[in-house]
Amino acid sequence: MITVTFYRHSADFFGYEFSGHSDYAESGYDIVCSAISSAAFLTANNITDVFSIKADVTVSDGHMKLTANKSDVLNNLVDGLYRHTLQLAEQYPNDIKVKISEV
Repeated sequence: MITVTFYRHSADFFGYEFSGHSDYAESGYDIVCSAISSAAFLTANNITDVFSIKADVTVSDGHMKLTANKSDVLNNLVDGLYRHTLQLAEQYPNDIKVKISEV
């Protein structure tokens, strides 16, 4: 199962963490992993490269974490990822779990 935790403070998102594997299908054919990974990397690239927001990003096998100082742009980008991830979790409830961590 992929667990996705969104970090929020005072209703503003400031990061996210993706952890685990879906095991929906074998590596290379896992559409759940592909969809969720693509969304996570697209958001990270938009935050760091397009909007030049300084962020702490760690990536390893089955894991990605991004946190940054709060900003309106960051909040909006992570909120979009949150909404997209909720839709994926609705489609694949046995493979994706979404949580919010209020900090």
